[in-house]
Amino acid sequence: MKEQTEIGKIKEGRYIVIEEEPCKVVGIATSKPGKHGAAKARIDAVGIFDGVKRSIVQPVSAKTYVPVVERKSGQVLSIAGTTAQLMDMKDFTNFEIPIPEDKRGAIEIGKEYTYIESMGKKKFD
Repeated sequence: MKEQTEIGKIKEGRYIVIEEEPCKVVGIATSKPGKHGAAKARIDAVGIFDGVKRSIVQPVSAKTYVPVVERKSGQVLSIAGTTAQLMDMKDFTNFEIPIPEDKRGAIEIGKEYTYIESMGKKKFD
C-alpha cells in the first residue's frame, strides 16, 4: 500500500517509492528556484528489501508516492535452510521469510521476532 505526497514534504529517515521499490531516504539536496523554473530536490535513498541505492531529481511541488511501512511481530514455527516460517501474532497467518546472514544462528523456533511489511514484501527487522 502506498500514499501520495509532495516531494517538498519528504524528510531524511522517512520512506519513498522509487522504481516501484520502497526505499529509506538517506539524503536530500534542494536547489533554489532559477530564472526559468521551480526549485528542484535530489533525493538519495536505499531500498528497504534489496539494499540498492537509488536517487531521483524532481521539482519540489511534484507528487510522489510514500509506502506504508508496518512493523509487526511473528512467532517462528520452523526453520528450513535459509528461510523461516512465521505466524503473525495478530491475524495468525503463516508465511515464509528469508533469514539474513547476520541472524542465521540467532533465530530460534518458538520465539517472537519483529518484521517489516511494505507493498507485499516482508523481511526481518
